[in-house]
Amino acid sequence: MITNGSGARWRGDHTRPDGVADPLVAGVGRFTEALERLERARGALYEFHQLVGGADGMLDDVVDTLREHGHAELAERIRTELIGRNVLEGRWTFEVVEEFDQGYYATFTALERAAREATMGGRRHVFEAELKQSRRR
Repeated sequence: MITNGSGARWRGDHTRPDGVADPLVAGVGRFTEALERLERARGALYEFHQLVGGADGMLDDVVDTLREHGHAELAERIRTELIGRNVLEGRWTFEVVEEFDQGYYATFTALERAAREATMGGRRHVFEAELKQSRRR
């Protein structure tokens, strides 16, 4: 249940629209399942972004330590060849995340929503709601 701004409780409508066939319910459900997987992949991409940034930030200490212990040449290579380096040609990870969000992710989410609106009256998880009912019988 979700509480709206007035404090009233709302339970989403998961009923199948009239005349919608089983295979269509299953197919749209599969699209939503694919979106859920994409959400997990997006989370992994953001984790990648943060981990790479954190690793890059740690290199300053590495460079300082190497310099302090007589390895100035190696420290300089790390500073010039690695610190702040693009992870992909011309891009840092934040740019990769933004390109993903504005391109593939935005298109995927918009089309999944369009499929639900065109076939299920915008309702989410119709397939799962019916599975829940059948499993409780």
